[in-house]
Amino acid sequence: MSSTSLTTLLYLLPLLLTLILYYRRYRRRETKFRSRLNETVKSGIAEPLTLHPVIDTNKCIGSGACVKACPEQALGIVRGKAVMVAPDHCIGHGACEAACPVEAISLVFGTEKRGIDIPQVKPTFETNVSGIYIAGELGGMGLIRKGVDQGARAMESIRKNKGTGDQLDVVIVGSGPAGISGSLAAKEAGLRFVTIEQEDGLGGSVYHFPRRKVAMTAPMNLPIIGKFDRYEISKEELLEFWKDVIRKAGLKINFMERMEAITKSGNGFILKTSKQNYKTRNVLLAIGRRGTPRKLGVPGEEQSKVVYRLIDAEQYQGQHVLVVGGGDSAAEAALAVAAERGTTVTLSCRGDEIFTRPKEKNRQLLKQAVEKGTVKVALKCQVKEIGRDFVVLEQEGRRGRFKNDAVIICAGGTLPTPMLKEIGVMVETYYGQAVPK
Repeated sequence: MSSTSLTTLLYLLPLLLTLILYYRRYRRRETKFRSRLNETVKSGIAEPLTLHPVIDTNKCIGSGACVKACPEQALGIVRGKAVMVAPDHCIGHGACEAACPVEAISLVFGTEKRGIDIPQVKPTFETNVSGIYIAGELGGMGLIRKGVDQGARAMESIRKNKGTGDQLDVVIVGSGPAGISGSLAAKEAGLRFVTIEQEDGLGGSVYHFPRRKVAMTAPMNLPIIGKFDRYEISKEELLEFWKDVIRKAGLKINFMERMEAITKSGNGFILKTSKQNYKTRNVLLAIGRRGTPRKLGVPGEEQSKVVYRLIDAEQYQGQHVLVVGGGDSAAEAALAVAAERGTTVTLSCRGDEIFTRPKEKNRQLLKQAVEKGTVKVALKCQVKEIGRDFVVLEQEGRRGRFKNDAVIICAGGTLPTPMLKEIGVMVETYYGQAVPK
């Protein structure tokens, strides 16, 4: 071998070694992503549950930037292209779209099979009805930092269109991230406003999380308060933070006051609540997509032992508990209650989606609980009656009466779509359509 050949070989060896190591790493990663994708398809979770990315494979170069940008690990690279390997993990934050170097990702609402109702809003967050604004989860963006940003930005427009005479400048409906941010911005601008909340506590969707559930968030800027620089905190920590914000800013929130109707009146509106009427020039709807808790409509549902969210699992210690629902909130409630000593838990689901619809972690924990016998799952089952110390369940045509001390209904909520349409707000159903820019 000549000295030239030897020199060339010495230069090529490191390159070849690097290529071999890269190829092995690439194959390991692709095997992992393929495995997750196959598990997703096998489990029947082929569609995302929220706002999600769609990848244009003609543009995608497989850079992996989107995979790195996704904190939920919902994306992977398979055959050199980005793929949603865990659709149920996606929370619609859009970091993948921003990270893509070739603009191959679009964010869409809904799927071809399942549509999502989204009210139409302008860049100012005003709807087609002048004076009616929507911010946060109802508008399709459920992230905390998005809600905070939208609530404040909506108020920038509202402050230019103040009320006259005995009108309020704005009534803010909801005390989640968008509602709190909007209230802070309204106070900072010196507006005349009222904030109402149908629950007995603030926090919006986070308020309905089970105890100790981790709430994912990101740095955000609040009017008056400034920057909040945390990435991962528990439900309790986040709610304490919101309470501290309310106290420091001197905000007043009217809890246990439910919005019932909005009617046009002159150049503004009359907003009717469960307690009184408000004359206002503007309305900011900062309510969650769960809306008013969906009820079962069965005899006995009005009893105090029936609730629509789990706050403290410890109160059910030693009781016979029925949890109703097929999603994450139902699975998490059942698991939390089952962890209490002496508790028996039955999870009733109208279909069989309890083992496909919740996130992977919840599905696995639920399967383990069923195997251990701490949770009993009744598939294709409906509640027919709730008695003082019993429930009647019907499963595939057969009815049975079971001992019961408490019922937790996690059946989601009803959106105020009929009310929005009644006052003229345009609502569009998205079937895998791109987010309006």
